[in-house]
Amino acid sequence: MKKVIATTKAPAAIGPYSQAIQVGNMLFASGQLGIDPATGNFVEGGVKEQTFQAFKNVHAILAEAGYSINDVVKTTVFLADMGDFAAMNEVYASQFDGSFPARSAVAVKTLPKNGLVEIEVIAVKA
Repeated sequence: MKKVIATTKAPAAIGPYSQAIQVGNMLFASGQLGIDPATGNFVEGGVKEQTFQAFKNVHAILAEAGYSINDVVKTTVFLADMGDFAAMNEVYASQFDGSFPARSAVAVKTLPKNGLVEIEVIAVKA
């Protein structure tokens, strides 16, 4: 049975989707942009700041469902410009304690609201 996960500590969905869906011991979180949920706007700065905020949003969704970043087994990172990979990767690496999840990173033509980075995760509780 699936359970919809929603929190006001991450931006509300900007379309017909859920912030996350839990099925059994698995959590599938929708992509998170670098949007501050308090203002509904992108955080100031560049890809590093947006990556950090995207992870804050991911952490909030994980916490709402009773998961932590350590439960993440797969991430997908979407970048508006692959030239931002190193800057994103620096922030990304700081979010995990040693054991990194599997990851895909791709450049896309455009992200929602013209964001610089979007991050989605899959988490599993052992």
